[in-house]
Amino acid sequence: MRGALGLAARALGRIRDVWREIRAWRRISFTAGGGAFTAGTFAVGFAAMNTGNNLLYLLLGAMLGLITVSGWLSEQVIHGLRISRRIPRAVSAGHDLRIAYEVSNLKTRLPTTALEIGEGGLPGRAFVPHVEPGGTTHVRSSNTFARRGVYRLGTVTLSTAFPFGMFLKERDMEISGEVVVWPRTDRQVPPALLAGGRLALRGATASRSAAGHRGEYRSLRAYRPGDDPRDIHWRSSARFREPVLREYEREGAEALWICLDLRSQPGDAAEEAVEVSASLAAQAMAEGRSFALVAGDVVVDPGDGPGQLERILDALARVDFRPDAPASDAAAAPESCVVVSASGVA
Repeated sequence: MRGALGLAARALGRIRDVWREIRAWRRISFTAGGGAFTAGTFAVGFAAMNTGNNLLYLLLGAMLGLITVSGWLSEQVIHGLRISRRIPRAVSAGHDLRIAYEVSNLKTRLPTTALEIGEGGLPGRAFVPHVEPGGTTHVRSSNTFARRGVYRLGTVTLSTAFPFGMFLKERDMEISGEVVVWPRTDRQVPPALLAGGRLALRGATASRSAAGHRGEYRSLRAYRPGDDPRDIHWRSSARFREPVLREYEREGAEALWICLDLRSQPGDAAEEAVEVSASLAAQAMAEGRSFALVAGDVVVDPGDGPGQLERILDALARVDFRPDAPASDAAAAPESCVVVSASGVA
């Protein structure tokens, strides 16, 4: 029984592979002009057979030859290509994402002309006007994502209507990847009152942090993108031949903990809570304050600067709301926490 199930699973897998190969091989469809031209070809063919007129036979041959040449030339456009994709690390919701493609023409004699490149599920398309035999070009497509999240990419579709615009020929290529869309950080969020009566993002505490209080020196560590250049230890950096930073021990009370409650149904209110959390983090960074995030079982330890903001935005892009999600408990005093939920800021 188990052997039969294994054979059936392998057979289904082989069928899926064959279907992918068929779809990846070629697809062809009529354009409006191509449909009219093909209908006219059939009409001329019937007229030639009914009348026996040699001129109609000559016209039919010319029209069939045009269709044949069109199919062959369009085949050469999408044949013999190597495509690679480059995606930015992340993009904020509502902003344009530019996906870059490197198109290499592996053919030795024929160019590739009037090629379009699209992604499965995305509206944006890149246009390749011309690539010489053996040449390489770079093009980009632009897409906008309305909501944060992680969008999987897999199928790149090459299409062309070259040379006469009568038929659209397509070919699929599998190139895996993903787009990380961060939540917006430009929401106007009022200062959140902490349990102790202090303001989370303004007031005396924030002013002291912005004035440069860094806590006790702890150690040296390697530089990470987004770290404050003022913390670079130049003598050690020269010795190790790479940037090295001073790391300080910050007091736990100075760090703002943003606690996002995920115990809610997905929807507009939940997405607004994510954007409020992202905006609080952005405000904390702008004021030079240390900040951290806890969302369910996801914890981003306290830090500051653009690098910390990117880590938090990356975590917020991936969180999922559900009623049975674990509670968000910060590893800090309650007076340092701002609890954000789908019902508001507490």
